[in-house]
Amino acid sequence: MRLGNVTPILRIFDEAKALEFYVDFLGFKVDWQHRFEANFPLYLQVSLGECVLHLSEHHGDASPGAAVRIQASGVDGFQQQLQAKNYRFAKPGVEETPWGSREMSIKDPFGNRLVFVEEGQA
Repeated sequence: MRLGNVTPILRIFDEAKALEFYVDFLGFKVDWQHRFEANFPLYLQVSLGECVLHLSEHHGDASPGAAVRIQASGVDGFQQQLQAKNYRFAKPGVEETPWGSREMSIKDPFGNRLVFVEEGQA
């Protein structure tokens, strides 16, 4: 057996807040979005580099409060870029963990936690 990439589905409740956070603040781009009809829940894909996330307003797709660990490099520089944006709902910091990684944890407006992880050099 061979396993491929994993694409997390994160629950969102408000399209404008989701785009403000994921696109305007974090710098993801919207790859595509789908609604079955007007005034139906939104389902979309956003990406940044090799990181791909699905965001869904659909009730049965996911529960709010999920946590996702995202492998990254340049976490300190990314954190500085985010601080410079002065986003009023998040001021993430970078933590050196006892296991040797540098991690930046940030919650989206819906309670989902994204942890950007830069592994330490062995």
